[in-house]
Amino acid sequence: MQPITAILIGAGQRGKDVLAAYALDHPEDLKFVAVAEPNDRKRKQFIEAHNIPEDMAFKTWEDLLEKPKLADAAFICTLDDTHYDPTKLALEKDYHILLEKPLSNNPKECVLLGELAKQYSHKVFSVYHVLRYTNFFSKIKELIDEKVIGDIMTINHNEYVGRIHQSHSFVRGNWGNSKTQSPMILQKCCHDMDILLWLVGNHCKKISSFGSLDYYKEKNAPKGAPERCLDGCPIGDTCPYNAEKIYLGDKTDWPVSAISPDTSYEARKKALEEGPYGRCVYKCDNDVVDHQVVNMVFDNNVTAHLTMTAFCKDGGRHIKIMGTKGEITGDFDYNEIRIKRFPSEEVEVIDVAAQAGGHGGGDTGLMEDYIQLIKSSGKLKGKTEASISVQSHVMAFAAEESRLTDKVIHIHEFTQQLLEL
Repeated sequence: MQPITAILIGAGQRGKDVLAAYALDHPEDLKFVAVAEPNDRKRKQFIEAHNIPEDMAFKTWEDLLEKPKLADAAFICTLDDTHYDPTKLALEKDYHILLEKPLSNNPKECVLLGELAKQYSHKVFSVYHVLRYTNFFSKIKELIDEKVIGDIMTINHNEYVGRIHQSHSFVRGNWGNSKTQSPMILQKCCHDMDILLWLVGNHCKKISSFGSLDYYKEKNAPKGAPERCLDGCPIGDTCPYNAEKIYLGDKTDWPVSAISPDTSYEARKKALEEGPYGRCVYKCDNDVVDHQVVNMVFDNNVTAHLTMTAFCKDGGRHIKIMGTKGEITGDFDYNEIRIKRFPSEEVEVIDVAAQAGGHGGGDTGLMEDYIQLIKSSGKLKGKTEASISVQSHVMAFAAEESRLTDKVIHIHEFTQQLLEL
């Protein structure tokens, strides 16, 4: 069978380093035939890696989608605020869609994309919710569905963003300011909202949330700290956010690779001198929260709690599920699941086999599934269809609404209000 052909809109970190890498590793499954990317260097790197002709490389998605249909699928990996229009047009041109999360940073656009997914149900329209494809969360879902701990009552889920990821992506980087991109609970934690929705297996009924930006602010800047780390910070040797130490060492993979398409020392140094990643973390234009909690109740009366915090040495996820006959505790970073059954004192430990690839193997798992969905011609059902994903996105927007208004948000009413906007 011939490989699935695809166009890529947005050759940034996700598009170039994840989706593109899968195509290069599995040429029998996936081949890119065109790309749209405004950055000249990134566009050139992509076409060279994938042997794409110059006339199939475009600066804008509009130019690419003006062409007649060129491939089976469109992979859309632009920034959050430019998801809706290219996705809608690509669907209208009969492409299958794989869309980077979130669906959009606009709540109404998310709901409309969910409706478009139903309208174009003959096409595969998946969202990049990779956690559902990890062995770790798949095993937890299996244990829940088999009622190993009876009926689940409560879930506590922790998303430890970690100091480096927070400072890189949500202070200095693309997603530091919700006015231009997405609130933290949507951009970083829509994965977590989605996994909770999947594990519970029911619609969310009500939601409340509290959180704020308290640390990464100018009031916490050390005395005498300059605007940029390379301008001679008096505490540079001890600051855990010193850009020189984070980005100018021997490491050139993520997050270092994100600051410049050219990862030479000279290019990285110039990026810190001129770009956003060289700024002092206490003197940026960020406004997203650095800690937040979300409380949820579902239609089956299961309650769930999500904690997101920047203040951990490393990133990671930890979950505890409490049922009528026992409890499940899982540590995503160590691929370990522990089961306690009432009234026994014994603990069953399950070491989940780690998959190859990013996000605990979820990147690879999702890509393999997406290819099979297209090849099945509608016979298989995907785990992260946009018509399903829209529910967790609405939950995220409702959580942010609750945080800002100090109110409990009823999901059904909130969704209706979005449609009336």
